[in-house]
Amino acid sequence: MIIKKVLNNNAVISSKKGIDVLIMGKGIAFSKKTGNAVDNDRIERIFILRNKDNFTRFTEMFISVPIEIIYVCEKIINLGKIKLGSDLDEIIYINLTDHINSSIERQKNKIFINNPLRWEISKYYPDEYKLGEKALEIIYRDLNIRLNKDEAAFIALHFVNANMENNFQETYKITKIISNIEKLVKNFYKTELDQDSVEYYRFITHIKLFAHRLIETKMYEEDEDGDLLELMKKKYPNEYQCSLQVAKYIFEEFSYKLNSSELLYLTAHIRRMTKHLK
Repeated sequence: MIIKKVLNNNAVISSKKGIDVLIMGKGIAFSKKTGNAVDNDRIERIFILRNKDNFTRFTEMFISVPIEIIYVCEKIINLGKIKLGSDLDEIIYINLTDHINSSIERQKNKIFINNPLRWEISKYYPDEYKLGEKALEIIYRDLNIRLNKDEAAFIALHFVNANMENNFQETYKITKIISNIEKLVKNFYKTELDQDSVEYYRFITHIKLFAHRLIETKMYEEDEDGDLLELMKKKYPNEYQCSLQVAKYIFEEFSYKLNSSELLYLTAHIRRMTKHLK
């Protein structure tokens, strides 16, 4: 392969089968220039990002991000692919690397950022949060840098974002909506909820999807369950009143009115989750 551009001593841009690739290796570009052959013995990593904008942004990071951090982030992302069992949007190579590099810089300068939704993120996205905790272990083991535990939640959100196709801020908003709705239900019944139950899991999944649609303004259009809702209202009045409180919160915060179908499904989920309560 022929060097198209030298980024620094450890990274060059070349091409493979007509696609630009980022090639990394310690000293791979030492005394090299455009047009020289890549030293295959020095190749440690080859990155291919098919989106041109992503590739440009990713290569620009190499001006300031140490190669050790790039390698650690790649290790974390590869672990995420295994643990989550899904493909991830390639934007995570940019966003997660930039975030971890910035976090390390803040740590060196004794600047710490708290994540007020860490507990909620750990509960609503347990697999991603465990991955975030593992990421902190990898960073400490490979770089001897111990980031604070709130960073596990921030890292988790990057993986949530890479799966859900919404940006980091939107994922944060979704988490807050879920938290607020759950608090409304707990306050209504004056009790904690059984987080290990199937019914709780289904309720949270329902709220996650609803919050995602709400943020994306892709709401449920059908409104043909008025009769069923009336039956549900009579049979489960408490659950229905709880649903109305959730609906009030949604309307006040987002100017969106839940239709009969949405109220029906919400009431049904609340009923399943709280049926054991007196």
